[in-house]
Amino acid sequence: MGDGKLNPTDDPLDLAARWRAAGRGVALATVVSTWGSSPRPVGSQLVADTSGTFAGSVSGGCIEGAVIREAQAAIADGKPRLLEFGVSNEQAWEVGLACGGRVQVYVERLG
Repeated sequence: MGDGKLNPTDDPLDLAARWRAAGRGVALATVVSTWGSSPRPVGSQLVADTSGTFAGSVSGGCIEGAVIREAQAAIADGKPRLLEFGVSNEQAWEVGLACGGRVQVYVERLG
């Protein structure tokens, strides 16, 4: 990992532990519930640090940017967040989902 590249098979929890051990601010995002269509199942995780480096996925890409911004805010203020994202069937294609659905993501600072 010294070259800054992440292995797509790295487990987010393993990375979180390594990043914390290296002194980095880290937050973990976890899918806690879904309704309708959701690209990632409950339990899917994403780890992010203060610089915006991340690994894992909570949405297959369509909400990751917002989740990473909230993860950085959680690192800064120490407050966990429960985020909810949802789209109608009509909006789904615009944001890259196959059909409408909702997802809740819990974001917390680690350490």
